[in-house]
Amino acid sequence: MKAEQFQKDSEAKAFDREHRRKIRFNIGKYDAAVSAGMKLYDHHELARDRGAYLKATVLEKLDEYLLQFEAAFTARGGRVIWARDAAEALAEIGKLTKARNAKTVVKAKSMTTEEIHLNKYLATQGVESVETDLGEYIVQLNGERPYHIVTPAMHLSKADINDIFVKHLGTESTDDAQQLVLTARHLLRNKYTAAEVGVTGGNFLIAKEGAVAVTENEGNARLSATFPKLHIAVVGIEKVIPQLTDLDLFWPLLSTSGTGQQVTVYNTVYFGPRQPGETDGPEEMVVILLDNGRTNLLAQPDKRAALRCIRCGACLNVCPVYKNIGGHTYETTYSGPIGSVISPHLSGLPEHKHLSYASSLCGACTSVCPVRIPLHNLLLLNRQQSVEEGYAPTEEKIAIGLWKWSMQHRWALDLLPATVKDWSLSRLLGQVGWSKRREALAIAPQSFREMWKQRRPAQR
Repeated sequence: MKAEQFQKDSEAKAFDREHRRKIRFNIGKYDAAVSAGMKLYDHHELARDRGAYLKATVLEKLDEYLLQFEAAFTARGGRVIWARDAAEALAEIGKLTKARNAKTVVKAKSMTTEEIHLNKYLATQGVESVETDLGEYIVQLNGERPYHIVTPAMHLSKADINDIFVKHLGTESTDDAQQLVLTARHLLRNKYTAAEVGVTGGNFLIAKEGAVAVTENEGNARLSATFPKLHIAVVGIEKVIPQLTDLDLFWPLLSTSGTGQQVTVYNTVYFGPRQPGETDGPEEMVVILLDNGRTNLLAQPDKRAALRCIRCGACLNVCPVYKNIGGHTYETTYSGPIGSVISPHLSGLPEHKHLSYASSLCGACTSVCPVRIPLHNLLLLNRQQSVEEGYAPTEEKIAIGLWKWSMQHRWALDLLPATVKDWSLSRLLGQVGWSKRREALAIAPQSFREMWKQRRPAQR
């Protein structure tokens, strides 16, 4: 079961000192950058309020905004495909690549394509799919999934990356970070011009103007969308914002929370395929609007706020659980607090209910969310839902049932000597791992009631 594997992997990572050293180092750099970035705001809390309000407003009328986007985008020659799930999205992408007789796809960083496992699907179709984001390229070479929403290779040191390049690319060993970047750049440049199809995600869908906004730091998304004759953008239906001018709010919110920058280096708005008189851009642009469980959340007003997420990754970086067990332990596309909230609804509650329990409920994630998602509350609601729908373990149901009965029938507890009750409690906690790294519970010589009677004689 995934829950058992999660517990096993969590323990291994939590006590892996080298892993924790790397994460502390990388998140430490993030913390310093974000602290500096926040100083660029005069009223960051007001920006968060506005971002939360706009996203909540859109979600209340999501169908209308999506239809508005489709009408505006198709008016300039673009095409919109609605995909209910990963299978539909992959089937449509397969048709598009087959029509182009594609042999190579260049792919910008996109969590939605990770969500539908696009690379694996294209491989079965005989199509080479090349990740062009440096971090994504590194983990693809190493056969891994992204470790983090924003920084896919956060768990790797410079030495690790060098080892991966030596092993998979046959390069000479080096400790020069610039040389490593140049190696990847050199290998990827020819891929852009040779690829028949380019795939990106989309940070925002702009309803009024019918456009896809993409933010990045390397320029690889822009190259992936410009050189190939077909540009496919796979975007979750929740990514809508009302109009183009709203980017002046959301781009800085995303950048500052995600990397500490005022804005990222490359910010591009795609309005469709190349228009008459334009010198560059794809001949064809297709936007795949992906549901894949998002309407499950949309249909639950008390959990709908999770769809406000703009994928900045801030909640991961501040989460004490994530910083100890790392991203791969979650075994989901989206890790950390936001992943623990949405994965049970996107990928199935029975398989992923345990993620909502992997939290200290400290609320740090909620305090840094740029669109004010009440993440710790949503984790509790997920827990409640899993119990109400009968997904709690049988042992837990029995234990809670016995505890409830005993609390309602104190006389039964009084019949048992303290040593028996202490032994039962120690046995129970030992089975759930309490005593694995703690001292055993002390055995009380008397029950609480007996001690109470001795110390507080009955008053007349």
